[in-house]
Amino acid sequence: MPGHDLSPSTIAVASGRPDRTPGSPLNAPITLASALVPGGASEYGRHGNPAWQAFEQVLGDLEGGLALAFSSGVAATTAVFDLVPAKAAVVAPQHAYSGTLTQLRERARRGLIDLRLVDVTDTRAVIDASDDAALVWLESPTNPMLDVADVEAIAQAAARAGTAVAVDNTFATPLRQRPLDLGADFVVHSASKLISGHSDVVLGAVVTNARRAHRAIEARRSNLGAIPGAMECWLAARGLRTLHVRLDRAESNARELAQRLQGTRAVERVRYPGFGTIVSFEVAGGPEVAQKITETSEIITYATSLGGVESTWERRRRHEAEPVEVPENLIRLSVGIEDVEDLWYDVDRCLRAF
Repeated sequence: MPGHDLSPSTIAVASGRPDRTPGSPLNAPITLASALVPGGASEYGRHGNPAWQAFEQVLGDLEGGLALAFSSGVAATTAVFDLVPAKAAVVAPQHAYSGTLTQLRERARRGLIDLRLVDVTDTRAVIDASDDAALVWLESPTNPMLDVADVEAIAQAAARAGTAVAVDNTFATPLRQRPLDLGADFVVHSASKLISGHSDVVLGAVVTNARRAHRAIEARRSNLGAIPGAMECWLAARGLRTLHVRLDRAESNARELAQRLQGTRAVERVRYPGFGTIVSFEVAGGPEVAQKITETSEIITYATSLGGVESTWERRRRHEAEPVEVPENLIRLSVGIEDVEDLWYDVDRCLRAF
C-alpha cells in the first residue's frame, strides 16, 4: 500500500487482494474445502478458510479494526451477546431490529441478563442506564425508526464505567460512521445488506480493534459453528468493491425522496437522519392503507430485506416480532440505485391510489 492514508473508496477497491506475484489472480479465489493440509493458518474448515480472509481484510480496513465473518448478522450479534457475564445488565435501544430485541428479551426471560431498554436519542438516559452494565448495544440509525445516538459521548461514558459498547453499523456502514474511532469496542454488521449490496448473500460480521476481544469472538464463532460459507464471503468481498459508488447514488436518491415525501398530504411523518439509504414514513390512511401501498408498487419491490441495488419497502408491523412502539402505519423504504424520477413516480402513484 502507498505510504499515505488512503480514502475509504480506495480501500474498498484495493484491500484484500492476493499478493502481486507473477500469474497470481487479481481476486482472491473461492476455496471450497472442509479440510486443509496441516501447517498453515488452519487445517479444518470450521476454524478457517482462505476465502474468508479477503472479505475480513477489506471490511476490517474500512472499519479500522479486525473483522470476523459469520454465517448471518444474527450469528454475529449472538457472538457478542455470548460474552456478557451471567445476570449482567445489557442496555439496548427500545427501537431496534426485531431480531435483536427478540434475542435480548428471550435472554432476559431466562434470567441470563438484566435488560434495560432506552431511548438512544436521550444520551443522558443511556449513560445513566449503563453505569453498572456489562454491555451497551447501540443501533445508529435504529431499525426502522432511524433514531440516531451520540455514539462518542455514550462510548466515553461507558469506558469510564468499564462497560463495553457494541454498535450495529448496518445502516450507516463504515463509509458514514466508524464506531471504533468513536470509542466503541465492537462493530456488528448484517453484511447481507449494504455491505454485499446485491440481495444474494446471508452473512454477518463483527469488527473489533482489541486483540483479546478478537480472540474471544473468534472462539465463539468456531465453538458455536456460526461460520460463513466460502461463496458468501467471496460475493460480499466483491460487493464491497462498489460500496462507495452504490451508497453515494442510493443516498442521493433517499435524500430526494425524503424531501418530496415531506410535502405529501398522504404522509403524516417522514423519518430520515440526513444520511444513509433508508427512509421511514407514516401514511395518513392507517395500517391497511400502508400495507396496500407496499403491495401496489411496480418498481419498488415488496420485500423484508434492505440495502440492495434495488429499492424495497414494507410495513414493518406486519411482522409479529416487531416492537409495538413502531407505528402500525410505518413503511420502511430501502432506496436503491434506480433513477430517482422513476422511483418517485412509483411512490407518488402508490400514495395517490388510496
